[in-house]
Amino acid sequence: MNITETGFMKKIIAVFIILYGAVFMLLAQQKTVTGKVLSSEAGQPLAGAEVEVKGTGDVLVTGEDGSFSLNVQEGVVLVFRYAGMRSREITVGTSDIINVVLDKDYNGLENNIETGYGVLKKLELTGSISSIDGSVLRNIPVSAADVALQGKAAGLFVEQVNGKVAALTRIRIRGISSVYATSQPLFIVDGIPVTTESVNLSGAPVNPFTTINTEDIESVEILRDASSTAIYGARGANGVIIIKTKRGYSGDTRINLTLRTGFNEPSRLREFMNAEEYVTYMREAAKNGDLMYDRYYGYEPGTITFCRDEVENRLKTYSGWAAVLNNTGRFLRSEVSTDWQSLAFRRGRIWSADLSAQGGNDKLQYSAGSSVLINDGILVSNGIEKISARLRIDNKVSRRIDLGFSLRINRAAIDQVSSDNYLSSPLQLVAQAPVTPPRDADGELSTFPVTSYYNALLDAEYASKKITEYRSLTSGYINFNIIEGLTWKNELGFDLYGNKENARYGEKTMEGMDRSGYGFANHGQNQNITGRSLLLFNRKLSNISLNTLLGTEFQHTSVETMYTEGERFASDALKTIASAGIISGGSSTLSRYGFLAGFLRVNTNYDGKYLLSLSGRIEGSSRFGSNNKYGFFPGISAGWIMTGENFMQSVPFLSFLKIKAGYGLAGNAGFGNYWHLGLYDSGSYGDVPGLIPGQMANPDLKWESLSEINTGVEFGFLKDRISGEIDIYQRKATNILLGEEVPSTTGYLTRIQNSGAIQNKGLEFVLNTVNITGLFEWKTSLNFSLNKNKVLSLGKQNILDFGGESYMNVAMTGYPIGSFYGAEYAGVDYNNGDALWYINEKDANGNIINPDKTTSNFNSANFIILGNPNPDFMGAITNTLCYKGLELIFTFQGVAGNKIHLAGDRWMASNGVWFDNQLKSQLRSWKSKGDITDVPQARLLWDNGNQSRSSRYLSDGSYLKLREVSLSYDVPSVITNKLNIRKMQLFIQGRNLFTFSLYEGWDPEVSADFMVNNIFSGFDFYSAPQPRTIVFGITLGF
Repeated sequence: MNITETGFMKKIIAVFIILYGAVFMLLAQQKTVTGKVLSSEAGQPLAGAEVEVKGTGDVLVTGEDGSFSLNVQEGVVLVFRYAGMRSREITVGTSDIINVVLDKDYNGLENNIETGYGVLKKLELTGSISSIDGSVLRNIPVSAADVALQGKAAGLFVEQVNGKVAALTRIRIRGISSVYATSQPLFIVDGIPVTTESVNLSGAPVNPFTTINTEDIESVEILRDASSTAIYGARGANGVIIIKTKRGYSGDTRINLTLRTGFNEPSRLREFMNAEEYVTYMREAAKNGDLMYDRYYGYEPGTITFCRDEVENRLKTYSGWAAVLNNTGRFLRSEVSTDWQSLAFRRGRIWSADLSAQGGNDKLQYSAGSSVLINDGILVSNGIEKISARLRIDNKVSRRIDLGFSLRINRAAIDQVSSDNYLSSPLQLVAQAPVTPPRDADGELSTFPVTSYYNALLDAEYASKKITEYRSLTSGYINFNIIEGLTWKNELGFDLYGNKENARYGEKTMEGMDRSGYGFANHGQNQNITGRSLLLFNRKLSNISLNTLLGTEFQHTSVETMYTEGERFASDALKTIASAGIISGGSSTLSRYGFLAGFLRVNTNYDGKYLLSLSGRIEGSSRFGSNNKYGFFPGISAGWIMTGENFMQSVPFLSFLKIKAGYGLAGNAGFGNYWHLGLYDSGSYGDVPGLIPGQMANPDLKWESLSEINTGVEFGFLKDRISGEIDIYQRKATNILLGEEVPSTTGYLTRIQNSGAIQNKGLEFVLNTVNITGLFEWKTSLNFSLNKNKVLSLGKQNILDFGGESYMNVAMTGYPIGSFYGAEYAGVDYNNGDALWYINEKDANGNIINPDKTTSNFNSANFIILGNPNPDFMGAITNTLCYKGLELIFTFQGVAGNKIHLAGDRWMASNGVWFDNQLKSQLRSWKSKGDITDVPQARLLWDNGNQSRSSRYLSDGSYLKLREVSLSYDVPSVITNKLNIRKMQLFIQGRNLFTFSLYEGWDPEVSADFMVNNIFSGFDFYSAPQPRTIVFGITLGF
């Protein structure tokens, strides 16, 4: 070896020694840090608190005693977080022990809030977004997850249309903003826009959210204002509800098992006549009916006996084997007094079980679960059994790559009942005469002519309306952490929702009696594929925090149905269409639509005080006409955290104050897939098939637009023990889709055009208080909302009235959508028992003249606006009381300022015009001159105040309900440790326990399920009340 080589080797060895020493010194600086995370209240350990090494994404979770241990270098920053606590950052120094105390975050300012494609701390929000923790939704005894949101957020209206187990839910955020397009908000579950439309044909429409389990929900965010929803473009006008489900964490596996059992029963009943009252009342109505005929034909009173003869014949017929006659064959009485209402209802059982597991390590986290629910419902032959399973895995492949997937499978078997307007609907049993026995002398169900109408119990015994509902939600993602603060996210999701129906009606049923049995099979399926790619840049530059989002997204949806029907079954035991003697019909449909969008959002926070958010989305859809394929939807909002200013530090009781304002433009594309196209219908001329023009094309058709201005203030007093927010908004929806008349020379009557406008304006208020702390804790949460709705324009029209003689809902310029339009009831003429109405004659300017003038002729009364079904006010108050391991939570929720149309009362409070059983209220009918009453004289076969489009059948829809009560007890650890379990909780929960209302019907929370939409709502037509539910349960943790 020469000298040159020797010198080179010395250099190599020297470099190696230096590098080795540097690595040794670096490793020597790493050390194990241990400690505990505690609560500032009584020093309680916080199990499950997050400890993050800032800037690395490495997170671990504290143990049961709040302890943690990790290897770090000196100088790194550790971030400590726990739900409901203010986070803290601590720099690792020379000490090996770090004990951290976290203060209560009463206002939740440190909580991460989903804003749509990203998250921000609540402190940094400039829009109006409500956040609901999943823990408040668990154990609520409902069959559909969306119902559990009632009363949980300001500005959110939630109404289950009736008490059927899988009933549809009407959800509105800040009012109704359309006529024909949807007013339901956009639902996002784990990043996937999910289907909210029912696709079943048999019976009442089924709620698609029966396939979402409340036990799986981690959090719900409700985006209320347009500056927040503009990022969702043509689908954001009605608000957005983002549901995030549970995910794993780094820590020991935790298994939870929850078992529940309980019952349902009707929350309210109505009072109907018994047999004796019915007989007396109908004979009185018959006598009066004959006198009306005498008067009409000019005969002496008592000449005509047609009504009296008809009543006697029907009383004998309706009583069947139970009729008791005198020796001349005259009806005396019935041996039965049937309470048909009690036969429609039942006490139904509830049973459920939920099993979940969560855990993982710093590389891989998982969450899995399954559940079973059996709910028999309150209506005879109506129930649901559902089962679900879920799995989510998140994997940190490296410091640069994260990936994961989730799979959610749900199946529900529903025993469905008919829609409210069908005679086979259970609650229409109340129309039967109480003198009628439910079964004949042989024990078979009574049927016509013994029953005055079809006996709906025949459907319960001889019909089967089975619906199998299923949903599969699958999503996957891969994230690339390109450089510090820059992440590229890629996500793909698939929502498969559908149902299979097999309806079979035996020979004794109304559907099957004339065709030797009848049945049909229907398969409806909705496939929705969503994909997105996002670039997120988060960086703090000096005093400026920058949060930037750039993304693109597509959605493709196809809806397919297949239908077959048959009749002439050899036996009622044969249940499938394959057994039908004749296949009498069939059809199939296929419909597709899609969206494509690009979007940008920038959130800035300067000096922790000055906030600004800018967003914009360009979106196109196959639903839009060729001349308007893409729209632009901007949003801007700003906020000022005033308590961050030095001049506010002299106000010690004020812990937080933020003012905010925003403007946004969002769209509504929730309408028909092909409304912009010229369409043809199939037809024939004789035996020659052909096509008939069915819809006129409109290449200019586009989305409905909603612009909104929102201003608000968020506040906190006394270290946030009193906190809340106030929002004031004004939103205007334009380009509302309407059917406008076109010249007859076009060959069409109407064309769908963007021509209407609707306004909503209102106020929202939220107040949270921590009243008492310590061993006994008492917290209160209050929210209420005021909203005023007005139709500004209906294009060339002034009114849309499709109610005929039965229903009063209309859309009229200058009034809330769905307003009730009919004759104003003036009471009863005390001289003759006639029903009276105000004439309400109007002058040329539309002003009512002679407002006190009345008439007994319904056709002479002018229709006016009588009220509307949309509440002016809605709110809820929740109190939480804790003492040691005992917790009591109760919520009162209510609405005010709305009316309900008792559309079914035209038959059950109809002055004896026909033979339906009547409500007891009809017993106070007018009987002789001078009687002062609001119930007209009973007159068989003669209309007398029973016209449906009258304020006589409007009732105050305001209510206050004890919506939820929960009492739970956490068994002390001294006992659970002996049982080798992590936790044990015993609980009892009630829902709809009490209703305080002046409403005259079953339940003021109602919109008959056969015709509920933007115009038609708030009418009660034999609609079942909400169930009163009580469940008992236990949760075990392992």
